[in-house]
Amino acid sequence: MLGTKTWKVEKTDKDFADMPAGSKMLVATPLIVEDYIRNIPIGKSTTLQQMRKDLAAEYNAEYTCPITSGIFLRIVAEAAYEELQKGKAIKSIAPFWRMIDEKSPTAKKLSFGTEFLKKERKKEGLL
Repeated sequence: MLGTKTWKVEKTDKDFADMPAGSKMLVATPLIVEDYIRNIPIGKSTTLQQMRKDLAAEYNAEYTCPITSGIFLRIVAEAAYEELQKGKAIKSIAPFWRMIDEKSPTAKKLSFGTEFLKKERKKEGLL
């Protein structure tokens, strides 16, 4: 399970990453990130930056936290890969390869390496 903590929108008290002080920032949850990834169509890819923009708009914020977004993306990818290793069908897991390119910083942190990403992205024509 990817946790049940709820999301929140908070004002930034100082400049942070790409967000100026006083911005409304969404702190999502792994489940929100997983849901977003599950809605990426086959053969399409998106970026962490696009997800942050989309989620901010959906939750009435100006930005989505870049740090927790990256962490939650990795949590979703690791959990999905673990489910696959336990025998769950690939069509039943969150298709994180549609968001993580094998050259991205997140890919380099995955416990299972980048070969799986390359294989799945190639299958869907995402290379």
